[in-house]
Amino acid sequence: MSVTPMFDTVWLNARIATMAAGAPAAHGAPVMSGLGIIDDGAVAAKDGRIAFVGRRAELPAGEAAATVDCEGRWITPGLIDCHTHLVFAGNRADEFERRLNGTSYQEIAAAGGGIAATVRATRAATEDELIAATLPRHDRLIADGVTTVEIKSGYGLDLKSERASLRAARRLGELRDVAVTTTFLGAHALPPEAMGDKDAHIDAVIAMLPALAAEGLVDAVDAFCEGIAFSPEQVGRVFEAARQRGLPVKLHADQLSDLGGAELAARYSALSADHLECANAAGVAAMGQAGTVAVLLPGAFYFLRETRLPPIEQFRASGVGMAVSTDCNPGTSPMTSLLLAMNMAATCFRLTIEECLVGVTRNAAQALGLSAEIGTLEVGKRCDLAVWSVETPAELVWALGATPLHSRIRGGK
Repeated sequence: MSVTPMFDTVWLNARIATMAAGAPAAHGAPVMSGLGIIDDGAVAAKDGRIAFVGRRAELPAGEAAATVDCEGRWITPGLIDCHTHLVFAGNRADEFERRLNGTSYQEIAAAGGGIAATVRATRAATEDELIAATLPRHDRLIADGVTTVEIKSGYGLDLKSERASLRAARRLGELRDVAVTTTFLGAHALPPEAMGDKDAHIDAVIAMLPALAAEGLVDAVDAFCEGIAFSPEQVGRVFEAARQRGLPVKLHADQLSDLGGAELAARYSALSADHLECANAAGVAAMGQAGTVAVLLPGAFYFLRETRLPPIEQFRASGVGMAVSTDCNPGTSPMTSLLLAMNMAATCFRLTIEECLVGVTRNAAQALGLSAEIGTLEVGKRCDLAVWSVETPAELVWALGATPLHSRIRGGK
């Protein structure tokens, strides 16, 4: 009589960073440091879930359908890119050249460039063309160990094109073994047909939401709260509509100016407030109380040559979790490497190694409302792993242009 294996797969002879800081590993195995480090560890999967993580000596006796010798490599949770604008058509290399010649981002936007230029290209593309354009970017994230990616809309700005973008994002999750969460960002910019009437566009965004949500295309709702975009009052209307449908919200907040975006996000218990270079102390404190994650986007900071840093020390003092993301987009952060984003966060924002690594795992999961599923290596969570050919986790933040991923596991496979 055949015996059903206790585990589907066991990874042995590994050094593990569980990212579950402050919590013991399975069976009370000790962890070391804020990364939850386990030496000579093992991870076991059953039915796509983590069934054991801890010291190899503590692994329960029993059959495994497959055993993998990691040969001393490091295992972390699969990385999570929690803020991207991955689906778009065209590029804006010409704007990059103009900025090098002294034109500001605001001036380019006022002249019909910026987001509006990508809107024109995206509206002209079919859904299949959007997917074909996006897959290379998607694949580069995967090569960095990403197992979950958030993709925002916001380059269509009408129902037809927003639907196509969100549908394309969903299909990317089917074409590649990556979990995709979708965020409706209809309040991203003002489309030309609005004729400068921001309130009219907010009305249109609110009208789009029921259909997109009914089609299962919306996991969260985002907005751009900024002088060149929408006011706190206008964003509040969008958030109220999301709340009525039980959808969580996120916010592009306080990137170029202080409009109280951080406080607004906290008021609506937003999953995250993102950018935040200009956030004030009251807003940061409110985020800490609300449990709203600060998503740091060093690619945009670098690309726009910003000089005002996010209030990192205030985040630390207020207990605000900090996530790190690529902000992959065609205009202000055409970056498809989450490892590079970590290096920039450490170099530009002075985050510690631990903060960077937690920022693309545990805190990134919280920024997507997925802490119960992913982000740490704990029993019961989805078995999403990244196996690295490095000597220390610090190498994942330190090395520029390196791709030290040995293997990527999603759902135990």
